[in-house]
Amino acid sequence: MADIGDAGDIADGAHTTPGRDGGAHPLVVLVGPPGAGKTTVGLLLAAAHGVGFRDTDADVETRAGKPIPDIFVDEGEPHFRALEHRAVADALADHPGVLALGGGAILDPATRALLAGHHVVFLDVDLADAVKRVGLDAPRPLLMGNPRARWRELMAARRPLYTEVAAVTVNTAGRTPEDVAAEIGHTLETASHRARPEPTTPEKDVKR
Repeated sequence: MADIGDAGDIADGAHTTPGRDGGAHPLVVLVGPPGAGKTTVGLLLAAAHGVGFRDTDADVETRAGKPIPDIFVDEGEPHFRALEHRAVADALADHPGVLALGGGAILDPATRALLAGHHVVFLDVDLADAVKRVGLDAPRPLLMGNPRARWRELMAARRPLYTEVAAVTVNTAGRTPEDVAAEIGHTLETASHRARPEPTTPEKDVKR
């Protein structure tokens, strides 16, 4: 899953973020590895801004009618990644709230391209904090064998991709979800001010 707990669209968003095509795009997109806090922080952000929260892993499971580990076993990772890409594309097009992506969503170049122009926040975390938050004994297909060693390998491979798509990186190590959510909220305010056009000053009539 995107992170702690199962979370879908929990509320109708009162705030919408219009995209360049006029549609409602996410207020913020959260990316990062398992244990980064995407779900916990995302729910706090959604509540603070009066918008809905959506988890693309939950969307994939709903569409497939089975848990993600079963998709890996029954159809394989390529099939899962195809479902994941479609889920991300759909959510980016019509979800106006906080969106959390699965840890490996950024592996697909086409998905990374879709994230261009969105306010993407990479929630960084070290192994010790990830273990404290979610443990590594949950059924995660890509962490089979030695979960800690596999987590380090996956993070080493994915970190450049997280930073590639992110407008902002927030280190979550040793911090409360509330603190992280507050920092992300500040980045949203800053981005909003930067995007706001400067007021124009009407030219004074010049008598000729």
